[in-house]
Amino acid sequence: MSIKAEEISALIKKQLADYKDELSVDEVGTVTYVGDGIARANGLDNALSGELVEFQNGVFGMAQNLESTDVGIVVLGDYKGIREGDTVKRTGRIMEVPVGDALIGRVVNPLGQPIDGLGEIKTDKTRPVERKAPGVMERQSVSEPLQTGIKAIDALVPIGRGQRELIIGDRKTGKTSLAIDTILNQKDQDMICIYVAIGQKESTVREQVETLRKFGAMDYTIVVSAGPSEPAPMLYIAPYAGAAMGEEFMFNGKHVLIVYDDLTKQADAYRELSLILRRPPGREAYPGDVFYLHSRLLERAAKLSDELGGGSMTALPFIETKAGDVSAYIPTNVISITDGQIFLDSDKFYAGVRPAIDAGTSVSRVGGDAQIKAMKKVAGTLRLDLASYAELESFTQFGSDLDEATQAKLNRGRRTIEVLKQPLHKPLPVEKQVVILYALTHGFLDSVVIDDITKFQDGLFDYFDNNHKDLLDEIKKTGQLPDTAKLDAAIKDYADTFQASNK
Repeated sequence: MSIKAEEISALIKKQLADYKDELSVDEVGTVTYVGDGIARANGLDNALSGELVEFQNGVFGMAQNLESTDVGIVVLGDYKGIREGDTVKRTGRIMEVPVGDALIGRVVNPLGQPIDGLGEIKTDKTRPVERKAPGVMERQSVSEPLQTGIKAIDALVPIGRGQRELIIGDRKTGKTSLAIDTILNQKDQDMICIYVAIGQKESTVREQVETLRKFGAMDYTIVVSAGPSEPAPMLYIAPYAGAAMGEEFMFNGKHVLIVYDDLTKQADAYRELSLILRRPPGREAYPGDVFYLHSRLLERAAKLSDELGGGSMTALPFIETKAGDVSAYIPTNVISITDGQIFLDSDKFYAGVRPAIDAGTSVSRVGGDAQIKAMKKVAGTLRLDLASYAELESFTQFGSDLDEATQAKLNRGRRTIEVLKQPLHKPLPVEKQVVILYALTHGFLDSVVIDDITKFQDGLFDYFDNNHKDLLDEIKKTGQLPDTAKLDAAIKDYADTFQASNK
């Protein structure tokens, strides 16, 4: 077989034409220490805080401590394959996560990688996990309601779009259930939901995902999960990753609800990380910047000005207390950052009052501005009714004779507590909440036996659905109470029928 000179010449010319003279410069350092999810490296003199670095085995890390001789790096993944003497190089990119519509309906880890077995996420958009919160002039005041579908919240501690409302209570008092029900109620409300599970058991997260899927809520929800078996850095960046995903929608004029479940575990992970990085410990061994850890996260929730599209991000951070102690370090920090708190009382929970919201210690600092006018009118006296009932209830234990006015207050208080109870995963539209609270505050329930209140309520809703849909639609569309004469007549008709059938 003969080789032709022309062929060799053509091949050499092609190779020369394709040749590109590119110079690649990487700043490479050497790992000097590795252990417990942390690595130290020297030689990365120009590394940035929060910059992604890549280890020899392909695992990524994030530069945290920039010291005079070396850089403290948190390893985002399995650190066991990294050895002292390995090389580590700068990427020049700040830590970022994929964002966009492609993530909706998916379960991802804090790096935005899918963990639901449904294949890769096709998106080319990314956002840095750390971003400066919108400034004063970039915001507007909270004025639009975020309906949770939970009577006790929408009536007593209402939440507005763009607010930060803390949910605080001991473990196993129904905090996660509140969040899941709020997400379920966002169906057809033009709201994108992000549920960030920090240190939650994998089985629990799976359960929540199945619940959301069953009720069709995964169509507008992203779940970010950092399990307890993940290294501490993953638990630390999970809420920031969730916030970055939410900001993509907020800055495009959409409305977002983000749940951080829970920030106590994030603070613990950050403490672990800081101590291993040899940062000086402060109170309860937390580092000095543990307040900034949560303030820079929660300040990212906002209602943007109209010039920026008017989008919003509403945050529901969770904090777990021990024995109801809200004066501990992390709870007081987060209470001071948020616009109010919903306190869940374990005594109420175990007494069967669910959701176990303590109306006395729960408060919303801006939500009243975002309540629809109909709800504002009917819920005005609820807090007073509950407060006077709690005060008088202690006197009844002495068994003394009570005058009629006191007896009436006690009866109204008992019925108020009964009406505010709500079964799991059954959020109520605001118009139906207004109807039952109107019936309660205008005395239509005073003659109903307490054990029959739930039955009365369910029947009243069916009656309105079938006979007075126009009144429900009016509340829904206008946000105002309909003609009170019509409303009174409709409720009285049902109450008379109910009493007659129960005799």
